[in-house]
Amino acid sequence: MGTYWTIQTFDAWENAKQLGFLSGDPNKIWPDFIDAYNWMMQQMKKKIPKYTGEYPIWLWTEKPDLRRNGHLNKGERGVLLKVEIEDSRLLLSDFMAWHSVIYNTYFIIDEDEDHLFYTSNRTAIEESWQRIFDLEFLEQNSNWGDVRIQGVTGKLILDEISIVREFIAR
Repeated sequence: MGTYWTIQTFDAWENAKQLGFLSGDPNKIWPDFIDAYNWMMQQMKKKIPKYTGEYPIWLWTEKPDLRRNGHLNKGERGVLLKVEIEDSRLLLSDFMAWHSVIYNTYFIIDEDEDHLFYTSNRTAIEESWQRIFDLEFLEQNSNWGDVRIQGVTGKLILDEISIVREFIAR
């Protein structure tokens, strides 16, 4: 069991209260990121035993600073949720490494791999993405910066949420 944080829109939270659970919303995904989300959902199917195909909810190991911008659209009403969830229901990855998936590029760890950045070999690219989940490898690799852990799950049950804090995005 771990403690995580997620930021959701106020409307998503209101909807979750009616349903009894929170799940990801495909309408909130930027169109340029849909392929990356679909890839992550495939990984969730492989790596989370009871995952049933919902769009991901993003979770963080560190409490987000609501004084910073970028969490939601400026002026949008949101909620910060503290979540207690079984580790078996999460897939953890590195935030910066995830950007290789978002931008559809080979995930390079060190200079020896620079030549692979522009490879068009789809299999090699997707195989490199598996390293975003190997947090121990990234933490021990001197060529990688700080590991910033994020997680995804398909559904949060309201009983798993212990704190709800409303805010207006900056």
